[in-house]
Amino acid sequence: MWLIDRLKEAVGITAAPVQPSNPVREAASAQGADEPGWRRVSGDGLSNQNDRDLSPMAQDRMQKVAEYLWQSNLLANRLVELPLAYLLAEGVTLQCKDEDHQKLLNAFWSDPINNWPLKLTPRVRALGLLGEQCYIANVREGDGFVRLGYLDPRQIATVVTDPDNPEQPIGVVTKRDNRGKQHKYRVIVLGEDSDLFSANTARIRAEDFADGECLLYQLNKFPNGSRGRSDLLGQIDWLDAYDEFLFNELDRIGYLRAFTWDVTLTGADPQAVKDYEKEFKAPAPNSTFVHNESVKLEAKSPSLQAADTSESARLLRNHVLGGSTTPEHWFGGGGDVNRAAASEMGEPTFKIYTGRQNFLKLMLEEVGRFVLWRAAEAKGIKPDWSEDEWQVTAVFPELVNRDVTKFAAAMASLVTAVIQMIDAGLLTEETALKLVADVAQRFGQDFDAKTELEAARKEHKERKKAKAAEDSFNLPADLRDELQAGKAQPKAPAPAPVPATADQA
Repeated sequence: MWLIDRLKEAVGITAAPVQPSNPVREAASAQGADEPGWRRVSGDGLSNQNDRDLSPMAQDRMQKVAEYLWQSNLLANRLVELPLAYLLAEGVTLQCKDEDHQKLLNAFWSDPINNWPLKLTPRVRALGLLGEQCYIANVREGDGFVRLGYLDPRQIATVVTDPDNPEQPIGVVTKRDNRGKQHKYRVIVLGEDSDLFSANTARIRAEDFADGECLLYQLNKFPNGSRGRSDLLGQIDWLDAYDEFLFNELDRIGYLRAFTWDVTLTGADPQAVKDYEKEFKAPAPNSTFVHNESVKLEAKSPSLQAADTSESARLLRNHVLGGSTTPEHWFGGGGDVNRAAASEMGEPTFKIYTGRQNFLKLMLEEVGRFVLWRAAEAKGIKPDWSEDEWQVTAVFPELVNRDVTKFAAAMASLVTAVIQMIDAGLLTEETALKLVADVAQRFGQDFDAKTELEAARKEHKERKKAKAAEDSFNLPADLRDELQAGKAQPKAPAPAPVPATADQA
């Protein structure tokens, strides 16, 4: 808690009120849902806070401190910005096989208000820092075009979950504004409430959350928790400790550079020492100090007997970096790392980044499907999400440039081996193609072996037929006519005559 005491003035955090010794609490079920017919004393019946979430005050404090550290702590800033660079530096697009749907997605993505190419990076940054992102959906009447507004997660008071399914959020309640107004938004789920929820839940969504719709995305939460948590939550105190350590080290360096003038007066009584102190002026740099044998002048520096603190700094830094699965050499600490070791050390980090990329991919694809859904609804069409024309794909850049040389060598060796096994009758063509597909994935190519085999055989048959037609075209006209009529078979051209030798002549 010492971090909070240190930062409360900077981020505006106030101390928690003292609780009475015997507070009155209302009984609740194990799932955190209210008993039928009862409402919580502390709320309006919509709150479902449970022990899987931080308290509202701790949630607010976490978000404020995370924002503060990102702005002021270099290590915290890199832990947030490095994943962003790998995930989003080359841009993201939404794609759909249907041309009309692709036009809708392009219009939504590049709309001056939505402007996802510009706003995606700060939104993903805030998602990691605050643990949540909430977008208010504004749907235009007539054509169903969607524009998204932003709801600051720090303005969210409560996220309400389905009474029958605590894993599913159904509504967002905001804090009261300066005029005492509170908004209640219905969380968007792609489908009709009557098909997806019980009658009671559908009624709650329709009656209690009538201020609009929102898209809600949360990180680092339990399945039955209601609030997301910051990526920096577990590292906040250690990040602050590292900063404080460096500031203390800076003070120590300043003390080591300081010095004092030590004047020794031989045979002088106390009064003579006091008189000399009043008259003494410290010599300026490159100046002359004239004295007799009874005066001795020395410059003394403090000897703090402090050991080298670089290992302590490395210990603290690596503790934080290890908690975020970030290699040491990514933050200026090379240590004993060489190129081969650095390549292996980055593998766990890229796995973590791939997991976050998959989350963002699913998030943006749901946003894209919502755009298509509202446009179809305006036309009276009900989407069939199993059809390819309604599928939306979020295309992200590659996390790291692949070294394809070793995969190319492996592919060549593998193809030679499977061909030999097929010829020997030890392997089927379909299984051989599955082995090739495993290596092809390293090049970013993913295909189904059975489908690819059928297509390859068909293409080979057509190519063989075309080759035969080309060969027949080179035959004499009369033989070609007979061949087309089915009265003759193409014959191989006669070998050229061999010139006779002198002995044969």
